[in-house]
Amino acid sequence: MNITDILIEKIEQKSNPTVAGLDPRLDYLPDDLKKLATDNESAASAVTEFNCRIIDAIKDVVPAVKIQSAFYELYSHYGVKAMEDSARYAKAAGLITMADVKRNDIGSTAEAYAAAYLGGELYDYITVNPYPGYDGIKPFTDVCESMSKGIFVLARMSNPTAAQIQNLVTTDGKPVYLHVGELIESWGASTPGKYGYSAVGAVVGATNPDEAKALRKALKSVFFLVPGYGAQGGKGKDAAASFDDSGRGAIVNNSRGIIAAYKTDKYKGMTYYAAAREAALAMKADLSEAVYRHG
Repeated sequence: MNITDILIEKIEQKSNPTVAGLDPRLDYLPDDLKKLATDNESAASAVTEFNCRIIDAIKDVVPAVKIQSAFYELYSHYGVKAMEDSARYAKAAGLITMADVKRNDIGSTAEAYAAAYLGGELYDYITVNPYPGYDGIKPFTDVCESMSKGIFVLARMSNPTAAQIQNLVTTDGKPVYLHVGELIESWGASTPGKYGYSAVGAVVGATNPDEAKALRKALKSVFFLVPGYGAQGGKGKDAAASFDDSGRGAIVNNSRGIIAAYKTDKYKGMTYYAAAREAALAMKADLSEAVYRHG
């Protein structure tokens, strides 16, 4: 089995293709934790506690968490420790862990990134930038193959200006994102899985359902990580374009919509972790209906 087989089975055990994004800004923390954050060390400690309480609340609902490194690097080496402690806690809870680091380079630098994030036990997947081409990707796929890890390569991102580059049409009439998608599929050929998906996936935004539909049609062995649900405007019906006809092939990220749900009117008066659980359950229901209708 490759790591994507394991992810698919965890998704199916919980009937929920959701990954919760643990991207906590200090503004997301409740007042009792926020007041403790007086410097980098105490802020990182508060973030860790915040994450662990949320993991406790949602570990039986979602199969995975995604940790965006930028929100931890803010707090220097204390933040890096908070990121690692959060991942370790999630792993102990039986969750798949994804580090959203968008790393890449060439040669020995790419090898170092691959070893740093995939060489240990903390992270099952990381996000990777495709821009350097295959010699920047190969160190990551080598680790995927040897250690049963995975990567998600940026293909069609969810931010509004991604189209400036990713939708450019090349001389053969194909947009750049589709060329990148085809490369991603070829890069995963050495890590096939029993469900038909390799360990080399693609990042495909929920805010671009037409592009997602084109990528899903073209890429039969590429599993999608789908950002853009919730705060960025993507809905279940948009994310559904990334799934195959059997209801597999994708996992949808929601960060603010889960971890900061208690700040919304819908969950007013609830603790942040109770609201996170309710928001994760609501997303599960939304995706279930949308993917069913899509299929």
